[in-house]
Amino acid sequence: MSQPSDGNKRPKRPRGKVRYIEGKCIACGGVCQSACPFDAIDINDQGEPIIHLAKCNGCRKCIKVCPTEAIELFYTPEEEKILSEYYKTDDIKKTAAKLSTIEDWKGVWVFVEQIGGHAHSVSWELLGVGRTLASDLNVELAAFLLGNDIGNLAEEAFGYGADKVYIIDDPMLNHYQTATYLHGCVSLIRKYKPEIVLMGATGLGRDLAGAVATELRTGLTADCTGLTISKEDRLLEQTRPAFGGNIMATILSETARPQMASVRPRVMSKREFQQGRSGEIVRESFLLPEQTLLTKILEIIPTQSQSSVNLAAANIIVSGGRGMMAPENFAMLKELADLLGGVVGASRSAVDAGWMPHAHQVGQTGKTVKPKLYIACGISGAIQHLVGMQTSDYIIAINKDKNAPIFEVAHLGIVGNVFEIVPAMIAQLKQKLSHAENKSKIAV
Repeated sequence: MSQPSDGNKRPKRPRGKVRYIEGKCIACGGVCQSACPFDAIDINDQGEPIIHLAKCNGCRKCIKVCPTEAIELFYTPEEEKILSEYYKTDDIKKTAAKLSTIEDWKGVWVFVEQIGGHAHSVSWELLGVGRTLASDLNVELAAFLLGNDIGNLAEEAFGYGADKVYIIDDPMLNHYQTATYLHGCVSLIRKYKPEIVLMGATGLGRDLAGAVATELRTGLTADCTGLTISKEDRLLEQTRPAFGGNIMATILSETARPQMASVRPRVMSKREFQQGRSGEIVRESFLLPEQTLLTKILEIIPTQSQSSVNLAAANIIVSGGRGMMAPENFAMLKELADLLGGVVGASRSAVDAGWMPHAHQVGQTGKTVKPKLYIACGISGAIQHLVGMQTSDYIIAINKDKNAPIFEVAHLGIVGNVFEIVPAMIAQLKQKLSHAENKSKIAV
């Protein structure tokens, strides 16, 4: 079999390199160095970045985190030459023709997941990040709703930042079914052409988002932990853990629309509700004939959860990892959690070892949490775990390894033996609670 000539090969598009803009660094402490996954940045005595071009692969993470825009992307002369050849190939010309239709897609949409007229909190969290994305793109932010008798949710959507709300309200949408919700979502998206669609990575959201992306023949990045806009090309940068949580990957959908992403609950921050905020409501009809459905919901019977723990709603979580050594040692974590009015969590390694049930697992394959206080005991801090708890309001880490990655996200780090520190914390808390109780009795 003959091989294609070099002239017919599609050149690889250069990623570019990054460079420091003299005089703009404020010596912030090496944020860019910490963000670089390739160790391509060193910091000199003045606190300025030294960028090693041989190691840089143009991932742009340092550009995103720099508070003063002191780092920029550029192309070397060799890359400029390749770039000019890149746009001459037939494949790229076809792609360019396809991209011309992308300009017809405008706006950021957030799917408002609801059951019985009550919205899932992840919907409002997504409107928060959606507001930022829409502002960066200078487009409107819209929410879209499917269900039966759900008009009341439009006011909530406006209060959490939506400029416009699209509604399909029909008795056939009273209960979630993939076929009915898929038809409704796809009909709305094809008619109004939003460039970005965000959904919650819940049980319902995972099922619906995958079906919608497949029907629209577009990409979907699941379980994102970060969403930003690349302003130079208006692309949604979708960041999520990859390779078992060992690296963070940023994914782009360059040639298909809409750009779709799902985000787990409690990953994004919910904006403050603005009472009295309003906007435009667009109502659409549901045109799917009922006789075309292959299934029908007769009754919904709620099931009793095997565990009463609700990590996602907890304000205080005391978590243990492999450093707890044995399942019986989690008893002291429960005692500490009970004294604080919290619940017990666990890392994946502790769950895999059979020390705690999966319902207590925090991390990429467990629950994503955002408590007011998170105490990590004997947890090293693998990326898989960090993505599930790093947005907690206050993090206390206890680990005997001073180089443990958990200390990079902790607000307070304690280097020491967890079997000495936690009992001391329990004793102190008991003493304070006893003192407060006695003081209350005296006052009475």
